[in-house]
Amino acid sequence: MIGSLAGDIIGSVYEFNNIKTKDFPLFSKESFYTDDSIMTIAVADWLLHGGDLVRVMQYYGSKYPFPMGGYGARFDKWLHEKNPKPYNSWGNGSAMRVSPVGWYFDSLEETINVAEETAVVTHNHPEGIKGAQATASAIYLARKGKSKEYIRSFITDNFGYDLNRCCDDIRCDYKFDESCQGTVPEALIAFLESRSFEDAIRLAVSLGGDSDTLACITGGIAEAFYRYRIPYGIRSKVLSLLDDDLRRIVKEFIDARREWFIHPRWEEDGESISIVVSEPSKEEVEKLKTESVRLILNSLNSETDEKKE
Repeated sequence: MIGSLAGDIIGSVYEFNNIKTKDFPLFSKESFYTDDSIMTIAVADWLLHGGDLVRVMQYYGSKYPFPMGGYGARFDKWLHEKNPKPYNSWGNGSAMRVSPVGWYFDSLEETINVAEETAVVTHNHPEGIKGAQATASAIYLARKGKSKEYIRSFITDNFGYDLNRCCDDIRCDYKFDESCQGTVPEALIAFLESRSFEDAIRLAVSLGGDSDTLACITGGIAEAFYRYRIPYGIRSKVLSLLDDDLRRIVKEFIDARREWFIHPRWEEDGESISIVVSEPSKEEVEKLKTESVRLILNSLNSETDEKKE
């Protein structure tokens, strides 16, 4: 889920100051998390600890009442209601917070069902539900090693989005659009056209519009696809901007999804290694290097001893 948070934070300074180019600084002194990150972490907290999702989201809304860029007017009202009800929204809020669902479950069916569950508490319009389900599905498929063409076809066939466009064509006329149907396809296209995690974020932000949410959605999918290849500087900067409570949930979520595997695409690239889901820290990398050197030296010493005998 670090990818979603990174997209949100990087896109935050361009939400109301669009930049129609990929050439921009990733972080500035104004870069900060917005409601996208707060509600993404709220969903992660709910997945980890259970309870009533509505109350969990309201808790985060009360704890972080004035995020950068604010909450949407209708959502802000919902956050403060005693008995909040869905308000038939088709806004992109359902898609921006759903990335933990794409990471959490081991079947596509459960991923799609729970994505709907996280959407309908506010976004019970079919487009709001569809946006969340498409985003979570793309993350699930990417982390399972599916190709970009497979993901494109699945999303098109099951959710009806037109993904046969390119970022250059979208960028020309694209304007601020808070709807799922005007955000999720564009975010997916930015991912599909990208060559790396960072390139995906730059493409999403360069489209303009609701840049933090676009990049948040793109970042979640790109993280799953370019597994463990989020630049260390981006990852560490994102974690440094979160407060202790938000950072704790993020780390707990990453640890909860720790698993060993060989990524299918890595085999195609000639890479065939097992690694844990969470990206290793600098200290862990150095430890792995040291351990590898020790094992090699032990092996060489053993061979020398055998020859002496």
